[in-house]
Amino acid sequence: MAKSTGVHFSAHHKKHDLIKLLLQTPTTPVEEPPVQNLTSEGILDIVQDGFGFLRGDRMLASPNDVYVSQSQIRRFMLRTGDKIVGTVRPPKDNERYLSLLRVEQINGMDPDVARKRPSAEQLVPIFPNQQIKLETEPNILSTRLVDLVAPIGRGQRGLIVSPPKAGKTLLLKTIANGITVNHPDIHLMVLLIGERPEEVTDMRRSVQGEVISST
Repeated sequence: MAKSTGVHFSAHHKKHDLIKLLLQTPTTPVEEPPVQNLTSEGILDIVQDGFGFLRGDRMLASPNDVYVSQSQIRRFMLRTGDKIVGTVRPPKDNERYLSLLRVEQINGMDPDVARKRPSAEQLVPIFPNQQIKLETEPNILSTRLVDLVAPIGRGQRGLIVSPPKAGKTLLLKTIANGITVNHPDIHLMVLLIGERPEEVTDMRRSVQGEVISST
């Protein structure tokens, strides 16, 4: 310890002399490395108390969630379901979660632009005017038939009605893959409710998109 503090001593110094020299020698404070802020992204989930968390891919609460304050939610007019990209800081001594410091993107848009977006209730519903092409390969007939008989447009809802074991899941996977191949700008999300865990695994392995499940 005496060597590390630069105290000069010899063999004739006794223990109490060495302690006295150490106490009289000013020590240089050790500089702690600066805290590194990180960039994170997630889907915003606003809780009942007004603040929120950025959830991971499966939208489940976890210790890795990022805390979003009420002031940031009000300032940028954030909503549940927004995809947020921003700078986060590590939790302090009395905190449990990472905290969002700065919002950089909201649903891929600049925060100043996103805060001016209208709410869904203010939008005017119109008929779809952009078709989502599903056909990918000549040997896959199901998506070609959908394009011909029941074309799907952007913003449109659809319903598949069929008896059990008729191939609904296979058709859904084929449609999903057609969307990701022909329209890479679309963020694909598949929601599975009440499905068996092995079916959820099969969907995740078959679809190039975000799969959210509740089994």
